[in-house]
Amino acid sequence: MAGNEWINGYLEAILDAGSAAEPHHRSPIPAPIAESNIFNPTKYFVEEVVGGFDESDIHRSWLKATATKNVHERNIRLENMCWRIWHLARKKKQIEWEHAQRLAKRRLEREQAHKDATEDISDFSEGEKSDPALVESRMPRASSVDYMEAWAEQHKEKKLYIILISLHGLVRGEDMELGRDSDTGGQVKYVVELARALALMPQVYRVDLLTRQICSPEVNWIYGEPTEQLTHRNYRNEEQELGESSGAYIVRIPFGPRECYLRKELLWPYIQEFVDGALAHVCNMSKVLGEQVGNGELVWPHVVHGHYADAAHAAAMLSGALNVPMVTTGHSLGRNKLEQLLKQGRQSKEDINATYKIMRRIEAEELSLDASELVITSTKQEIDEQWGLYDGFNAHIARYLRAKTKHGVSCNGHYFPRMVVIPPGMEFNQTIEPDSGDAADDFDAVGDVPSLQEEPPIWTEIMRFFTNPRKPMILALARPDSKKNMTTLVKAFGESRPLRELANLTLIMGNRDDIDGMSSGNAAVLTTILKLIDKYDLYGLVAYPKHHKQAEVSDIYRLAAKTKGVFVNPALVEPFGLTLIEAAANGLPTVATRNGGPVDIHRVLKNGSLVDPHNHEDIADALLKLLADKQYWTECQRNGLKNIYLYSWPEHCKMYLSRIALCRMRHPKWRNEEFSDVDSDSQEDSLRDVNDLKISFDGDRASLDGSIDIGELLASEGNKVEEKSSADSSENLRPIPYKKVLLNSNSIRTPAVRRRKRLITIAVDSYDAAEFVSVVKHIFEATRSKLTFRGAGYILSSSLKLHEILKMLDSGGISTYEFDAFVCSSGSELFYPSVSTGDDTGNSNELQFCVDSDYEAHIAYRWHRDILRRSIAKWSAATNQQLCEALDEEDKGCTHHCLAYTAKNASMCLKVDEFRKRLRNQGLRCHVIYCQNSSRLHIIPLLASRAQALRYLFVRWGLDISNVLVFVGERGDTDYEGLLSGTHRTMVLKGSVKLGSENLLRSTGSYQREDVVPIDSPRIVYTKNSYGPDEISSALAELI
Repeated sequence: MAGNEWINGYLEAILDAGSAAEPHHRSPIPAPIAESNIFNPTKYFVEEVVGGFDESDIHRSWLKATATKNVHERNIRLENMCWRIWHLARKKKQIEWEHAQRLAKRRLEREQAHKDATEDISDFSEGEKSDPALVESRMPRASSVDYMEAWAEQHKEKKLYIILISLHGLVRGEDMELGRDSDTGGQVKYVVELARALALMPQVYRVDLLTRQICSPEVNWIYGEPTEQLTHRNYRNEEQELGESSGAYIVRIPFGPRECYLRKELLWPYIQEFVDGALAHVCNMSKVLGEQVGNGELVWPHVVHGHYADAAHAAAMLSGALNVPMVTTGHSLGRNKLEQLLKQGRQSKEDINATYKIMRRIEAEELSLDASELVITSTKQEIDEQWGLYDGFNAHIARYLRAKTKHGVSCNGHYFPRMVVIPPGMEFNQTIEPDSGDAADDFDAVGDVPSLQEEPPIWTEIMRFFTNPRKPMILALARPDSKKNMTTLVKAFGESRPLRELANLTLIMGNRDDIDGMSSGNAAVLTTILKLIDKYDLYGLVAYPKHHKQAEVSDIYRLAAKTKGVFVNPALVEPFGLTLIEAAANGLPTVATRNGGPVDIHRVLKNGSLVDPHNHEDIADALLKLLADKQYWTECQRNGLKNIYLYSWPEHCKMYLSRIALCRMRHPKWRNEEFSDVDSDSQEDSLRDVNDLKISFDGDRASLDGSIDIGELLASEGNKVEEKSSADSSENLRPIPYKKVLLNSNSIRTPAVRRRKRLITIAVDSYDAAEFVSVVKHIFEATRSKLTFRGAGYILSSSLKLHEILKMLDSGGISTYEFDAFVCSSGSELFYPSVSTGDDTGNSNELQFCVDSDYEAHIAYRWHRDILRRSIAKWSAATNQQLCEALDEEDKGCTHHCLAYTAKNASMCLKVDEFRKRLRNQGLRCHVIYCQNSSRLHIIPLLASRAQALRYLFVRWGLDISNVLVFVGERGDTDYEGLLSGTHRTMVLKGSVKLGSENLLRSTGSYQREDVVPIDSPRIVYTKNSYGPDEISSALAELI
């Protein structure tokens, strides 16, 4: 191309650099270019224009180019800008292609999962008759108004305890700082008002809203207060008898660095700290409420309700530890946000993940689908178009399963949570009556407020911006976020002359002191709006006040209504649209985006128009139609005021309570006072005082006959426990349940773990017997030399089965009774060593292992071992021959709550996230764990894990989580990360584990360990070089 050598040079540079044009994957610059010290435009283009491209820089480049007087320099700038635009188009096409490929792959996977699940269920249930018990136990549909009222009447005397969780943002009861940042928005207002409204229902005794405690000078002191009682509002029932602890409370749990306020993307590593703190609070409150309204019995939460992904993840762990139903509300979903950002083509998936921790968020939402009984959404669109993107929800299979359940046919372990639409409520204490006056008369009332009520200060603050404040007001209320699309609204107003002549525009965009002090994203949006105001010369026509109080929002709505104005929500996607309901309650017609919740709101209220948020002309036309046609405006106002009470908080709470009534009620059933009493102060009175003990396993009788010594137990491959672990009957899978032994034999002592003030958990995933024994002995030596750990109990936590653990301990001469409990098979089994001091047969001082039957019932939730085993075998053989060849089922390793497989070739095995994805697609809910140096695969119940087993012990025996020390290696099984963080102390023993299984945990492009475990936590310490007693003692000094 003659005369365009620069184009040839740039194209050759692109070809030579290979993938240099790919974002974040630069190839080395060709040697001749790299070695030259002379400025080379080709090198500059490859390094800066293509590789360092930033779309936001285009406008700045254009301004610089047009302002340049030198023609040659201006041409060079324009040429570079052209190539930037070319690169942007190329990048967007590539991202669109990758996005289309992902959608196609996901569609095929979901279609295959639908087919497999349908066939799977049909294979097991074809020809089955309805199960009368199942039909009888199935509850009526909650859509029946009669049933809802009957349920409310039936339960009005009950005193329910409800837990709500909302972690991020600044949460307080009064004068909420909405719009301060992207984390303190509508969700904060929603959860606070929901807590208030639920507490006023006659069936509810107490509501706790759990959030983060923040003791930082950057924020108000109230956010550091442990509790805050939420005040009651207008529809309080004054005749309702309230107890000492009744009502709604904000409970702030300390987790993460308390001295600083963190945005939600930085809270992920500290979620387990919150769970432990919340667990302690709930256990304490359950005792208090039991004394007040439970007749002395513990009052457990009726449900645990998580709001947003972070709180949903916390709710899943908290409800799992307590064994109570979980409810979740997404508010805004990660997969939907990821799809929207990818469609824009401005960021790659890697960039999005780095900025928003989007993959961590998505996995938390998937986990919430695993654990939830109920998912509450604001609109049907959220179910179909947002939750429908997730592996853990398939609307087609969900409807099929509900049909099966309705006819009393078992779903054979396949489960999807119930999705229900319950629009958010609001308070209508300031709802106005329809007004028929003309615009001028209405505005006169603004300046002529009755003498008993002063004119709100915010009115003066807004009207000072306008040249003619009598004109109708177009009101928009949203934070300056790009997805709120305020710039398009300003453009629509600026480019429509009739609209400018007819109305004023008011933009309420949160609170700010200085634009430079705002976040970069919000500052960029606000700066763009100010430039548009200048571009279209909108001075005197647009108001954008810097400050407003939450209590003044209703006054702003009333001002717009008095001027016969319109409320507009132009968001690109609006999950619900609470501001639309608030506007309607104050007599404002609305214009709203047609993407998301406003569609359902408009269908109910019929008080305005829906528009394409990308089309500024469509927005302008809709606004003109409402403002110019007074009859149409009045009709929309009346429709809104007539239908608005469908969104009241009492109606919302009635629907909410009737829906949670459908949750499968499950609560802890144990009674610790049933166990034999011992002197709790005698810390040394434990199994270690007993000599020459024997082990007894008996699965059928309460007597302790059939004793064998440790050597016989370890030498025999056909011992009773192993034979019965492979049997089909659950009765033959375990020795006598622990609780039953204690109740039937007064000679059995209370488990020693109940008496401990401190616990030491050894969870080092070393499977070499000599190394493991060495680690245990060094831990014993180091901890027993410290006065702080004198009398502490020991728990051994491993993926091994009990007989394998005993064999390793026996090889090193370590007594079994050194331990108070054994967490085996990756957390699917819990054993207590127990000593009989004498029984009717005359036997004495015999050690037997008893399974906690309450723990078995606890983890049995959504667990169907045989069905899961057949399903895995079926789909792996049909769809993944490579996986089928890589895994062999291990009959001897299986127990009633653990499917065990031998991994013959780890490189051919699916990663944990891919494995769980395939199970979720079919509605199969469980944990997948690679262990023992990637040589075994364990599939265990959803509520079972080594970390959750420890939390179960804390709840079961009333222990203090902060008094627990956990020993782990530098690496371990794929559940290793769950043991690291929390309010307990963790010590990492360097050199104690040579090989781990973490390489099979996550696929490329997923989140990383730093998104799960806090890197700089003061609760986690490392030994310096090895795991010797001296090294451990030195590290202990840092923790004590």
